[in-house]
Amino acid sequence: MSADVAGLRVIIANWRDPWHPQAGGAERYAWEMAQALAEAGARVRFLTARGHGQSGAERRDEIDIIRRGGRFTVYPRVLGWLLAHGRGADILIDCQNGIPFFTPLVLPRRVPVLGLMHHVHADQFGAHFPGWLAWLGRLLEGTAARPVYRRHGTVAVSPSTVTAMRERLRWPGDIYLIPNGTPLPQAPLPQTELHQASQGAPVPLRPGSLPGPGPGSAAVPAPGRDRLVWLGRVVAHKRAELIVPVAARGFAIDVIGRGPGTAALQAAAAAVPAASGRVCLRGFLSEEDKFAAMGGALLHLNTSQGEGWGLCVLEAAALGVPTVAYDVPGLRDSVRDGETGWLVRDGEELADVVERAARELADPGRRAAVAAACRAWAAELSWERSTARMTRLVAACARRGTTRATVSGPWVVAADDGSEVVAEGPVLDLLLAGGHRLSRRATAAEQMLGQVGGTAERALATERG
Repeated sequence: MSADVAGLRVIIANWRDPWHPQAGGAERYAWEMAQALAEAGARVRFLTARGHGQSGAERRDEIDIIRRGGRFTVYPRVLGWLLAHGRGADILIDCQNGIPFFTPLVLPRRVPVLGLMHHVHADQFGAHFPGWLAWLGRLLEGTAARPVYRRHGTVAVSPSTVTAMRERLRWPGDIYLIPNGTPLPQAPLPQTELHQASQGAPVPLRPGSLPGPGPGSAAVPAPGRDRLVWLGRVVAHKRAELIVPVAARGFAIDVIGRGPGTAALQAAAAAVPAASGRVCLRGFLSEEDKFAAMGGALLHLNTSQGEGWGLCVLEAAALGVPTVAYDVPGLRDSVRDGETGWLVRDGEELADVVERAARELADPGRRAAVAAACRAWAAELSWERSTARMTRLVAACARRGTTRATVSGPWVVAADDGSEVVAEGPVLDLLLAGGHRLSRRATAAEQMLGQVGGTAERALATERG
């Protein structure tokens, strides 16, 4: 179907923007969608919080950024702005980063509201806030949000999020699935290094490619089969301290990222003699240096207690580097256990799984197969495909005047020429109105990838066969 959004007045409400000091994957997702809509001709306004040093308003990539309030005050400030300026919108995307904006309460019913949820935060509230505030967060995320959004569709970024919304939040509205894309390197590595990566070999660090170590960190380790990398914001629910026992087994680990937990991680590593000097705190790196460090690692580690998806997993996979992560929501979707990485199950130790993975990757044939599977999987999940799906969904919602679906669930639908596509929600409704026919229910993989079959699915099936 046509994804004509030219002239549509689109508002996106997101907790932060990508330039906020504490921005993460949720901000990358929201901005990718905003850019795609703007490039397709929509008039996009991005409502968000105002971080330290940020201006109250600016224009980037043909998108008007409007910043109001701080960590908590952004919610009432955004609602106040919408009361004054939101009536002329054609559609609003309400991004729920733990707490929704409750935008349906202040918008006319004729304005479609499309929710967006990365993951359920119920457990994470307790990791970041005192008991009473964590209780309030859980109340707002589930009990209070359910009646407000029951007549509106919501986009989830992973099958785990869909499951958690239904089971933990008892979410009553329609849920559609549009995953993250693969954040490929913005500055390509030299061809010699790309060739090494394509052969499943580690990409060596270039001289000077990493900044000097911070206080108390070891020097940059030499590249080799004992080099690992951890990437992300160093905050409580990411649990970076769990890498210390891995370092105590003899692995050198580059920690790329910053956050309030950096000092605690440094102290935890220093307290274990066998790990001392093996956890190297790199802080924030440029995109080029980040990808050089990741490409030179044997494994990428993700210790989070739960994610919506885990963008860093796909960053590593795009370079042929597998991930060891815990079997938790989001990461069990982005890591294909035994194919593009390894999941740490209940009762297992992270260090044991890392050692097992390292032994497997010592076999050149196995390492090449894993690297190929990683790259094939990452190639399936591009921002171009995900933003195209969001653009089609926004166009369909605006055209129908609702974000709700008439036909529930994802379907494979057939056209008169025999071609088949995967669709759900208002997109599916418009296809059926245009003469397409329901063929069969889409599989879980087809719903996530948004297409019938898929090259990664076929490649992995061939390898298993």
